[in-house]
Amino acid sequence: MRVAIIGGGIAGLAAAYELQLARRAGAPVEYELFEAGPRLGGVISSSLVDGTVIERGPDSFLTEKPAAAQLCRELGLESHLVPSNDAQRKTFILVRNRLVALPDGLMFLVPTKLLPTALTPLFSWLTKIRMGFELLHPPRPHTGDESVAALVKRHYGQQAVDRLADPLLSGIYGGDAGQLSASAVLPRMVEMEAKYGSLTRGMLAGMRARKVAEAAKAAEAEEAEREAPAPRPLFTTLRFGLQEMVDALVSRLDAERLHVGAPVTGVERDSESGGWLVDAAGVVERFDGVVVATPAWAAAQILEPADRELSGELEQIPYSSSVTINLVFDGADLDPLPEGFGFLVPAVEKRAMLACTFLHRKFPGRTAPGKSVLRAFLGGAHNAELLAESDDTLAGLVRRELFQILTISAVPELIEVQRWPRAMAQYAVGHGARQRRIKDRVAALPGLHLVGNAYDGIGISDCIRLGRGAARELVGGGKGVLEPVR
Repeated sequence: MRVAIIGGGIAGLAAAYELQLARRAGAPVEYELFEAGPRLGGVISSSLVDGTVIERGPDSFLTEKPAAAQLCRELGLESHLVPSNDAQRKTFILVRNRLVALPDGLMFLVPTKLLPTALTPLFSWLTKIRMGFELLHPPRPHTGDESVAALVKRHYGQQAVDRLADPLLSGIYGGDAGQLSASAVLPRMVEMEAKYGSLTRGMLAGMRARKVAEAAKAAEAEEAEREAPAPRPLFTTLRFGLQEMVDALVSRLDAERLHVGAPVTGVERDSESGGWLVDAAGVVERFDGVVVATPAWAAAQILEPADRELSGELEQIPYSSSVTINLVFDGADLDPLPEGFGFLVPAVEKRAMLACTFLHRKFPGRTAPGKSVLRAFLGGAHNAELLAESDDTLAGLVRRELFQILTISAVPELIEVQRWPRAMAQYAVGHGARQRRIKDRVAALPGLHLVGNAYDGIGISDCIRLGRGAARELVGGGKGVLEPVR
């Protein structure tokens, strides 16, 4: 079997790695990976500058999703895994040029503790009263998709959308709460509303169930005379940057099968063999299977010759663009910096920044002694036009806002600007229905698999899971777990 992998981001590399495992286990499979750009790894890009890790793309992955950590262990990077410093996991929201900490007991968008919610200056008294009466909401059957903003506003009011839902989701998706699908982005809350009515009551019920489960595990561990499992950190990263994972993956693949700077311009069915014809830079090759690991908008162009309807659906998946700016300071120049991981900026504040992370706090030990790293995010659904500005202009905007918000006047020792155009898929209202239509079209095209952040999760672990799963299905119907390559 010959498999073409189109796209050399983490999803495509994960698919190639899984096929490499199959080859090592004796499966008669060959693969060729085509990447249009000048490097592999997609949006994962990091480097070590004078002892400080600079992350230009994502800085970590969610610990609760196991695929990324499992892959790191297979690649021999377990000793390099670094947990987030959750003891300092405090996040602030910018409100009228003042940083306000998210109140204790806030479970993503849902308040679960009365006193902290009542005392926080994040919300007006009218919003707080509405949050209290939200406990009386009756169950509401799910009748169709709606935006996250509509769901949150129905329960907690517009101020909760502006100061909570929009900045939190902008920090994750670079998106707009008024456009993102509640069913796709917050499926658990949609289920809670249908079952409990009140999101707060639903969240409290879930918390009680988790406590019972944790107590049972602790009792089981005590009975077996072993230590109870330690609480898992929210995020995990790698000691020398997430680029470590990309480099380790690439080192385990056959170099002659990795084609960088090789754009694929078209994919179509081979009517004679039932396979696939892949046109890469004018050279057409035949393959038995194809894993398309590009953004959906690129996949739409590539797959147009094979299925116009599928191409049309992929083209309709919206994307947001972003800019990350790393600023390295002498730590003494930032005192006193608020305790916590950083802050989020609501769109109603009319700022250039979407968020700012204090990376030296989030992951201690990844900066040179005495150095601090602030990482600012710009762009997103509200300010996509900022990508057209020069590096100097963007750096100036961030420095000016850091002075206004944190009174930081020091000159950074290093500033790095990275643009990511059309990089983050947006799970807009109707995303679930579109995904079902896409799956139906793909099911009619044997040997074709679509992977990446446009389909079933936007995180690193999601992309790894989808990439490896596609490779397993092509090789053996998804059966079994192959041994890792050492």
